[in-house]
Amino acid sequence: MTDGECVAFLQWALPRLGLRWPGFRRVRGQVRKRLARRLEALGLPDLAAYRARLEAGDEVEWRALDALCRITISRFWRDRRVFARLADDLLPPLAREARARGAPLACWSAGCASGEEPYTLALLWDRVLAPAAPGVTLRVLATDVDAAVLARARRACYPPGSLRDLPAGWADACFTRAGDEACLAPRLRDVVELRQTDLRRDLPDETFDLVLCRNLAFTYFDEPGQRAALARLLGRLRPGGVLVIGRKERLPPAELLTPLGDGLYRLPGVSAT
Repeated sequence: MTDGECVAFLQWALPRLGLRWPGFRRVRGQVRKRLARRLEALGLPDLAAYRARLEAGDEVEWRALDALCRITISRFWRDRRVFARLADDLLPPLAREARARGAPLACWSAGCASGEEPYTLALLWDRVLAPAAPGVTLRVLATDVDAAVLARARRACYPPGSLRDLPAGWADACFTRAGDEACLAPRLRDVVELRQTDLRRDLPDETFDLVLCRNLAFTYFDEPGQRAALARLLGRLRPGGVLVIGRKERLPPAELLTPLGDGLYRLPGVSAT
């Protein structure tokens, strides 16, 4: 399979999955390797034969292809500037509002992959924010459509490279070595609830003070899918809450949101000061 053949196939297939080719341009190598393995498993000679199978209406294979197109690149403290702004400016007033309600500070990581993002929130709370927010607990819901990456998140053990961006001393304080991996302390794992959910179809019942949906919907979904995802996310965000998307992503028009820079947005409402 040449790169050109892969690109042509993805440009044909992705719109039929509600996905957009530009989001996959830089990560197509990951999908290309998966497609090659899938062709071998099916005993098909090339992408032309695979396309013919899909065009024949094989719904099972369309679902399999959708799974092959899930991108799972992540690491702890990814985009450190975003987490610094959350720690310094945005989470402290949200924590005060949660305390005034007598409720936990509720966060949702949508598209959590192997858990690095929601566990980063748990680390941030433990190392920085909790001492200044007595009486407030943190609760993080982490969702992903892929059962395999959620299984890795439940293990909470990672190669050293996944931790390389953490602030100095955090890895030693919050992880233990297990062979070639570093495993997150149980007290931090317990903060995060992992749940299999497809953002395109399902929603949690809860509402949240902070919602993170980074490098997922607004990179890979097509325009109707992005609008639908934004409506779903906002429907679960409390007034005054914060939405976080990828720093290089752009939202569909959303008059309700106040942009704060770096992929951060606030939903208008009253927050504690």
